[in-house]
Amino acid sequence: MKFQKRHPELSIDDSLDSLKHKKTFLNRFMYNRAKMINSFVDKEESQEQFLNQMLSYGSVALFIFLPFFTIFLKLFYIRRNYNYVDHLIFVFHTQTVFFMLLSIYFLLEIFGVKPQLWIFTILFLLYLFIAMRKFYNQGYFKTFIKFIFLNICYFIISSIGISIVLLISFALF
Repeated sequence: MKFQKRHPELSIDDSLDSLKHKKTFLNRFMYNRAKMINSFVDKEESQEQFLNQMLSYGSVALFIFLPFFTIFLKLFYIRRNYNYVDHLIFVFHTQTVFFMLLSIYFLLEIFGVKPQLWIFTILFLLYLFIAMRKFYNQGYFKTFIKFIFLNICYFIISSIGISIVLLISFALF
C-alpha cells in the first residue's frame, strides 16, 4: 500500500518488478486491492461507490440468511405444531415490517426531518415481541426469554453475514 501510494503512476507489472514479487494472480489481485484502498481513503466518491455496492450485496445476503434465522425459530419452537414454512412466512412478515419502518425513517430524512434511529429500532423490537407472542401463543415470560435468545442468534448470524458481504464487496470493488 505504501509503495502504491508513493508511485501511483506505475503499472501493476512495473510495481511488482520494483517490489521484486512474482507476477502471479494473487500478487496482482493484492496490488489492485492496495490501489483500491488508497483511492478509497483519498476519494469520497470511492467511499460512496463502495457503500452502495455493499448495500446492494447486503440486501441479497439478508434474503439468503433469513432461512438460517428461520431454522433457529424452528428449533426454539420445536414442540409447537408449526412446519418450517410457517416459521419462514413469519420471518418474511417481520422483515417486511422492518423494511417498512426503515423506509419511513429514510423518507423522513429525505424530507428534512431528523428522526432518531433508536426510536425505529425500539418500535421494530416491540413489534417483533408482540408478533412472536401472538403468533406462537405463549406467555409473556416464555416469549421474552425466546425473544432475547433469538435476537442473540440473529445478531450472530447478522455479524457473519455482514463480514461475508464486506469481504465480497472488498474483493469485487
